Amino acid sequence: MYETFSRVSITVAMGKCYPTVSEEYKKAVEKCKRKLRAFIADKNCAPLMLRLAWHSAGTWDVKTKTGGPFGTMRHKAELGHAANNGLDIAVRLLEPIKEQFPILSYADFYQLAGVVAVEITGGPEVPFHPGREDKPEPPLEGRLPDATKGTDHLRDVFVKHMGLSDKDIVALSGGHTLGRCHKERSGFEGPWTTNPLIFDNTYFTELLGGDKEGLLQLPSDKALLSDPVFRPLVEKYAEDEDAFFMDYAEAHMKLSELGFAEA
Repeated sequence: MYETFSRVSITVAMGKCYPTVSEEYKKAVEKCKRKLRAFIADKNCAPLMLRLAWHSAGTWDVKTKTGGPFGTMRHKAELGHAANNGLDIAVRLLEPIKEQFPILSYADFYQLAGVVAVEITGGPEVPFHPGREDKPEPPLEGRLPDATKGTDHLRDVFVKHMGLSDKDIVALSGGHTLGRCHKERSGFEGPWTTNPLIFDNTYFTELLGGDKEGLLQLPSDKALLSDPVFRPLVEKYAEDEDAFFMDYAEAHMKLSELGFAEA
């Protein structure tokens, strides 16, 4: 067994405390990051890896202190949740790389894959702090957002249960600039943008442009336009990609650290 995490915490950026990891662990993270860059680029699977990281983290519940980015997606029970259809592919693809780094927790590994997915497709650099420990039991089903619902539901999931903000909701929605929906997995079909392997602010420009043949706008996407808080952020990000990248990097980091970093 590797001694990977210290019981002592250190204070770092944004006033949060993170577990101290060994130098060996830090080196493994950097080497694994290089392996993931090459693998994800070769397989063109960045959207799938981002979805894995999001769905792993997005089950956090602030009231019960359960769920979150703690590696439980490796369990068949969680992969069997309806919202996770297709993520067994991501877990299977990543396993040969994970086997090369037994020192790393699955919790860190899956979140690292999400960070790399954003980076190699042209998105912002998302800060990554290692030290998540794997949990033995997956969360209950039904905690992830439902794409068929509106703003009240989004706030219930992201604000009430995860502890994120309205700004985080809109910024994270912009991550749909990567990828597409598959009917057999979600009931919806098609990409949000014309180039679903490039991370940019096109999600917002397409959303403001209305329905277009061949592109997808989910009910949860369109709901952003009717909300007095969400819509100005959509317009801001459509106009200013740098502002979107800055807010996205912060929101992604917060999502990936739910239940992990202590304020």
